[in-house]
Amino acid sequence: MGILSNLEPEAVFRYFEQICSIPHGSGNTGKISNFCVSFAKEHGLEYKQDNYNNVIIWKDGSPGYENSPSVMIQGHLDMVCEKETYYKFDFEKSGLDLQLNDGVISAKGTTLGGDDGIAIAYALAILESDSIPHPPLEAVFTTDEEVGMTGAAAIDASPLKSRIMLNIDSEEEGYLLVSCAGGAAATVEIPVKRKGVHGIRAQIWIKGLKGGHSGVEIDKGRANSNILMGRTLYSLSQKFQFNIMTIYGGLKDNAIPRDSYSQIIFDKNTDMEEARKHLEELNKIYSDEYSSTDAGIKIVMETDNKPSHYSAFNNKSTSRAITALVSIPNGVQRMSNDIEGLVQTSLNLGKLDTVVLEKEHTTHRDYPMCVQFNYSLRSSVSTEKKEMADRIKCLAEALGGTVSLKSDYPAWEYKKDSPLRDLMTEVFEEQYGRKPVIQAIHAGLECGLFAGKLPGLDCVSYGPDIKNIHTTQEYLDVESVKRTWKYTLEILKRLK
Repeated sequence: MGILSNLEPEAVFRYFEQICSIPHGSGNTGKISNFCVSFAKEHGLEYKQDNYNNVIIWKDGSPGYENSPSVMIQGHLDMVCEKETYYKFDFEKSGLDLQLNDGVISAKGTTLGGDDGIAIAYALAILESDSIPHPPLEAVFTTDEEVGMTGAAAIDASPLKSRIMLNIDSEEEGYLLVSCAGGAAATVEIPVKRKGVHGIRAQIWIKGLKGGHSGVEIDKGRANSNILMGRTLYSLSQKFQFNIMTIYGGLKDNAIPRDSYSQIIFDKNTDMEEARKHLEELNKIYSDEYSSTDAGIKIVMETDNKPSHYSAFNNKSTSRAITALVSIPNGVQRMSNDIEGLVQTSLNLGKLDTVVLEKEHTTHRDYPMCVQFNYSLRSSVSTEKKEMADRIKCLAEALGGTVSLKSDYPAWEYKKDSPLRDLMTEVFEEQYGRKPVIQAIHAGLECGLFAGKLPGLDCVSYGPDIKNIHTTQEYLDVESVKRTWKYTLEILKRLK
């Protein structure tokens, strides 16, 4: 028996636990996709699986609903894979270690993947049942949503008949999402040359930050460890001579990074005690500036006992890397003038790395390495998204670097006339005794891609409470899952 076996609704939690037992990080969705195919075969349901591991499962309407308009239930198969820094865990091979405490589900040392495993669990539980009233169903499970929604972008929508879509990919119960930002992923490469240096090696960590989703939490004022690393290195460079050896931080462009690391080689004559004191002063400054958002912020430095010879960035490359880190924009760029509290445009430096360039790389032929910056760009206004990309490009090119864009997806525009939104509002008021919050969000959703593929699509995104998504503190509220299940079933019942 599983750890969730005593919870209700039984089928939902049974499938959620099975999903959590299968590795299903972005880019590693073969097994979870095949699991859904096996489910369809076992229950005698028509299905389609494509080369991107997207899966569509069809089910006829229940008695009395055979001729009702079909309804799509949609969610994504992949999860964001984050773990505690020193927690030994292989997302490629291992299932999650679930924990159930005080009515919430979490995973030991890692993200939970409630975003969006719970959507798949709901859908499978509905498809399994012979007693739930529902119209003809099209369950659409996409892949790699968390790394640019490439599955939804690639899926062939021509077999889909539904023009009503329940996207179960929201994380706040009581919120009906009806519009979202468009986005893109940007990769900046700043080439660096290396040289031999003789000095004292120091390893610097910035850690203990809260992190979070680069759309949902970008306006919370949380610290970005990569940005702080740039600020730290610049501050050090104003007092001490050093060369960067390597630098990296964060795991995903769409997650606010919690930890960053660099190795630098101080000049052999550096007063290391003074350098240590300087970092302690910076730590106090950061702790004060982010006391309300990142109380655990910490700078740690470890140094070798004596000078030695190393290969590191030359002086000019060190300066270029620091200039890029300090100067490239990050965070909220503009708030909406039309919707109060809505972030309109932002970007997030989610991943920073030092990479070896391939031999056939032509753009930076004379440079064997580069510092790579991976950004998530978001905006409800397409022209502002382009303007952000242009600003990054201008700075990168001025520093001898390049920018490439991928996973560009459209915004999901607000639909003034939405029978589905009206119905879901009515059902919510009846079940909860209050009005839902009708909301546009800054995070990207697959709804925009499906709306572009299926003209006239009426769509709402919703879901149970999932807190701290994309972090190791993520948890799923059991009672909220139960209420959202009841809510979903009543919506399907009324879509006759």
